[in-house]
Amino acid sequence: MWVFVWLLLAWLGSWGCAGRLVAPAQAWAGIREGQGPTLLRARRSWVWNQFFVIEEYAGPEPVLIGRLHSDVDRGEGRTKYLLTGEGAGTVFVIDEATGNIHVTKSLDREEKAQYVLLAQAVDRASNRPLEPPSEFIIKVQDINDNPPVFPLGPYHATVPEMSNVVIQVTAQDADDPSYGNSAKLVYTVLDGLPFFSVDPQTGVVRTAIPNMDRETQEVFLVVIQAKDMGGHMGGLSGSTTVTVTLSDVNDNPPKFPQSLYQFSVVETAGPGALVGRLRAQDPDLGDNALMAYSILDGEGAETFSISTDAQGRDGLLTIRKPLDFESRRSYAFRVEATNTLIDPAYLRRGPFKDVASVRVVVQDAPEPPVFTHSTYHLAVPENSAPGTLVGRVSAMDLDSPASPIRYSILPHSDPERCFSIEPEDGTIRTSVPLDREARTWHNLTVLATELDSSAQASRVQVTIQTLDENDNAPQLAEPYDTFVCDTAAPGQLIQVVRALDRDEVGNSSYVSLSSPLGPDANFTVRDNRDGSASLLWPHRLVLPRREPYLVPIELRDWGQPALSSTATVTVSICRCKPDGSVASCRPEAQLSPAGLSTGALLAILACVGTLLALVVLFVALRRQKQEALMVLEEEDVRENIITYDDEGGGEEDTEAFDITALQNPDGAAPPASAPPARRDVLPRAQPPRQPRPPGPADVVQLLALRLREADEDPGVPPYDSVQVYGYEGRGSSCGSLSSLGSGSEAGGPSGPPEPLDDWGPLFHTLAELYGAKEPPAP
Repeated sequence: MWVFVWLLLAWLGSWGCAGRLVAPAQAWAGIREGQGPTLLRARRSWVWNQFFVIEEYAGPEPVLIGRLHSDVDRGEGRTKYLLTGEGAGTVFVIDEATGNIHVTKSLDREEKAQYVLLAQAVDRASNRPLEPPSEFIIKVQDINDNPPVFPLGPYHATVPEMSNVVIQVTAQDADDPSYGNSAKLVYTVLDGLPFFSVDPQTGVVRTAIPNMDRETQEVFLVVIQAKDMGGHMGGLSGSTTVTVTLSDVNDNPPKFPQSLYQFSVVETAGPGALVGRLRAQDPDLGDNALMAYSILDGEGAETFSISTDAQGRDGLLTIRKPLDFESRRSYAFRVEATNTLIDPAYLRRGPFKDVASVRVVVQDAPEPPVFTHSTYHLAVPENSAPGTLVGRVSAMDLDSPASPIRYSILPHSDPERCFSIEPEDGTIRTSVPLDREARTWHNLTVLATELDSSAQASRVQVTIQTLDENDNAPQLAEPYDTFVCDTAAPGQLIQVVRALDRDEVGNSSYVSLSSPLGPDANFTVRDNRDGSASLLWPHRLVLPRREPYLVPIELRDWGQPALSSTATVTVSICRCKPDGSVASCRPEAQLSPAGLSTGALLAILACVGTLLALVVLFVALRRQKQEALMVLEEEDVRENIITYDDEGGGEEDTEAFDITALQNPDGAAPPASAPPARRDVLPRAQPPRQPRPPGPADVVQLLALRLREADEDPGVPPYDSVQVYGYEGRGSSCGSLSSLGSGSEAGGPSGPPEPLDDWGPLFHTLAELYGAKEPPAP
């Protein structure tokens, strides 16, 4: 509180009231001694100068900006002045003895506009405060050192053409707006005259020329300047650009570039064919340039139509109905173009539509013959004789009506050659009798060709229907084979049979069914009058029998003439179980539920018998084979059989082994140092050779001989060992097969030679292969 009062007194002292106020030093002393504040007037304790610093000042030495002085300072040097706060000691320094304050560097008001400092007087010796601290402000006085800038520039504006206001630009000046004219800005147009102007105070850019047309110029570049000091001489300035784009409005009507359009089209062009394009020019853009076209004259509107293309600019003139050069060769009409979107604000600029004349010339073209009808529908009765007239087709050459036409049927449309056509007049006749039940409709393709130009041809479809005649007798819809229990009640329904008539329904709409036997029939046939009949159990007794009953049924239609036929229904009388199922019946009926017939059972039994016979035969053969093997085992016992696969000299090898030793191992000579000699062949004067095994033929001969000896003489001792070699030499050590037949040559029992031909076909073949006689041994 006292500090506030003291500051207030100091402020009043700055306005010349120092002599009327109590000295702050005395008031401060009273407070320190514990007394209340006096209400006496005292003069101000501080004497100060105006504290302002001009920014951007750059002098040779620190600049004096003010002085602090206290009344307690008597000039004795005992008072010391202290300075604290923002920038004290760096930006601002104080002379401790005199209280003079200096600024040490250049200041920028845009960085900091003012500094708050504290000043105090203390005793130099004891540093005891002589006065309370006093706060004062040093303001940085502004100078015009910042030019105006446009922070949002450069600017881009899109405005509709014919408008006035464009955009507002705003510049900023960093100088102090409250001091002088440093921040007072004025806007001017540097570039863009005379089209645009700017408000000097607000910066709003407007069009200077009324009704600016986008079609004349679409983009403008305007340069705006902002100058401070109220625009006076010496002020700073800044500039920016404004790009102004005029957007389109629908202010221009469409206009055809020419008043008459001429087109030509061939008469053969069909509906929808393009005749030509028309475009009405509109300098507007986008939707403002969309067009709608229409034909004004009714004559042209009937034959042609016009529409707008996908872009909405061109008019597409197309054919609406077929053209005919012979009937009309040219058309003339008017076409109107209108803007789709019309802005009422610009209707004063004129009607937004234009009209042009159109002339279309039809060109003649070679045309194929034209049939009098697009399709033909003909009919002919079935079973008609070949050559029966079916109908006639006709075509004409429009270019030259008197030109002859030639007709023909395309082969693929009548593959069976059922019809023929007269080439000159197009008369169609039958070639064969037709059957409606086989084929009702015939689709022919008839070709008409100009006689003098085969390339000009046209086709037409001819549909021929075969009309029905009552030529098919009714029949049963399916074969009926049924049964009935012998306990059936009189009049019980056995089967419903249905009739089938292949003729057309309109020819025989009703088929009656009845029994040709009348009252003598075993079963009753009741006509249901709907093309079916009910087969009933008769009221009189029917004797059961194994054979089925064949019930005749007569079928008759109501055609012209009426046709009839007789069909048969098979009925078996069976014994049934209480639930109605068959218990016994004729053989076919008994087997029918199981799904087997008599023929199938006989076939099964035949197969079973054949299998049993094969089994018996197999057992007999096996038993015979076992007995034969037992005899062989008793007569010919071999302890060991060794098989070698080494190949030798074959049948030509006569020095491979001793056949006698193989036949009788016990009588063989003991081994010696010299090669053993064969018993059936004299030794030869040749170097000793290693024994080689016999060939396959030798083995066969040996086995055949031993088997024969075993059969004739049971006393022949069995082999102790049989060695079989697969070596082929230059000769056989066993001789020929004919020699094997003799006991003396083969080492067997004595007796006359016996040929192998008597042993059977196998040994007969061996005898033929190896029957050559060998020369006697020397």
